Amino acid sequence: MKQYIGFSIMALTLGLASCSDYLDKMPDDRATVDTPEKASQLLVDAYPAQSVGYMMEMASDNVLDNGAQYTNRPNQDYMYRWQPIETTGNDDPYYIWNTHYSAIAAANQVLASLDKLGSSSYVNGIKAEALLCRAWAIFRLSNAFCMAYDPTKASQYLGLPFPKEAGVSVDERGTLAKLYADINDDIEEALPLLDDNHLKVPKYHFNTKAAYAFAARFNLYYHNYDRAIRYATLALGNDPAGVLRQIAPYMNLAGVSDIGNAYIRTSEKSNLLLIPAFSLSGRAWRSSSYERYSTAQAIVSRELFWPAMPWGSGSGANTLYYSHLLYGTNQRIYFPKMIEFFEVTDKINQTGSTHIVDVVLTTDETLLVRAEAYALKGDYANALVDINLWTASHCEASRTYNTTTAYRPVWTEELVNTTMENIVYSDLVPESNLGRSIKKELHPQGFTVASGTQENFIQLILHLRRLETWQQGLRFQDIKRYGISFSHNIDGASAIIFKAGDLRGAFQLPEDAISAGLEPNPYDAGVTVPSDTEGDGDSKVSYILE
Repeated sequence: MKQYIGFSIMALTLGLASCSDYLDKMPDDRATVDTPEKASQLLVDAYPAQSVGYMMEMASDNVLDNGAQYTNRPNQDYMYRWQPIETTGNDDPYYIWNTHYSAIAAANQVLASLDKLGSSSYVNGIKAEALLCRAWAIFRLSNAFCMAYDPTKASQYLGLPFPKEAGVSVDERGTLAKLYADINDDIEEALPLLDDNHLKVPKYHFNTKAAYAFAARFNLYYHNYDRAIRYATLALGNDPAGVLRQIAPYMNLAGVSDIGNAYIRTSEKSNLLLIPAFSLSGRAWRSSSYERYSTAQAIVSRELFWPAMPWGSGSGANTLYYSHLLYGTNQRIYFPKMIEFFEVTDKINQTGSTHIVDVVLTTDETLLVRAEAYALKGDYANALVDINLWTASHCEASRTYNTTTAYRPVWTEELVNTTMENIVYSDLVPESNLGRSIKKELHPQGFTVASGTQENFIQLILHLRRLETWQQGLRFQDIKRYGISFSHNIDGASAIIFKAGDLRGAFQLPEDAISAGLEPNPYDAGVTVPSDTEGDGDSKVSYILE
């Protein structure tokens, strides 16, 4: 079911004659932007109204096929099987593409208007936000519709059209190398101009901390590790422990709604940037209508929260807080980090729009960006500091179940090596759940990871990132970056395999964009078997790993 999109910029439809018809329009028909205040107000439209998160999550190794006896939505078939997505809902390429380019158009109009308003710290702050919004929108599109950045192949990989002037269209995709260089230019131009004085609700805008967190993630993906470390440090400040999410209080909350509301609150120090989005993903993790393809107990128990680790195992003697905060059924397990907000637009028929608040940048993920950059530079001492900071905020000191007590670990280089070397690699196509593991073989795209200590650190950090970003799609980008091969089981058929450097990692562009003249991604089309039913229900889940 399509949801109503309540933005005037949605006049920028995709079904037009050429690329220029929808890449260079005025973002809306409001009065001329002739004051800094009007420019700041227009920036509300410079944040994409859709999220790539659910689409990328469904393509990752965080989900499996529970079987044809369970119901699913048609778009799940396409996403799970890495096929061109033919549906046109809020979580599909059609609207994702449209709203991200609408956001870029809004940012471009603000930048054009600011050129006429002189220079001041206030105006510079607005300019910085506009540049970051533009860079963010195209960066997120590149995560979904492009390959991971590989300096040895970026000049051959397709990029995306990136309009940078209001009213001037860009009808060619160009290369991924050019696209990343353009994103980098926007970020580097914005950072010296940062000023939060024009922000009324900073957590819903590119405030200074969020800007540096974005810059850190981008530079990690861009293989600029020194910059990633520097920008992550600026985002985290001098006391990272004081700004990480403290999970302990969540243990005392009443349930899904309370946890979900606590997770997205603006007073949470960990939350750096919140972006509302029209999306059904808040419903998808909870509803039985989506149950065929979901995070099932087999993944939670063998790959995510319940495998044996130094902090414990199962949902009993396990000091990892998240391991005790899971809800759902054996077929669909979730942590309520994003909940649905339903806006009624027709009271008589009780129809309206589904929203989520997507926590797109946090101090916790930024800390792991820095840890990964340190590890890739071979600076294991500093990587350990960040790993232990994350562990301290995400694990309780000890927990006893029956006669077993688990303790929060203090990671050392020896413990990292011992832990990861004692874990076997996951089978490419697990014949049973025993073939699943938190560790998969790495084939880094455009960089190297040395066997032994460096790989052990990276494997651990990738696992922490997987736990931290679960349900938000970032795992699929990590899979692409590290060339992780894995498979999706298909009920009644052979498993399908995603290989290192798989071209299906770049989702196919929406058909309207291809029809308008843009070069499609190289893609092997497959067969889909869509189905659609409704349902719901959830409960707290637990599993004791003996």
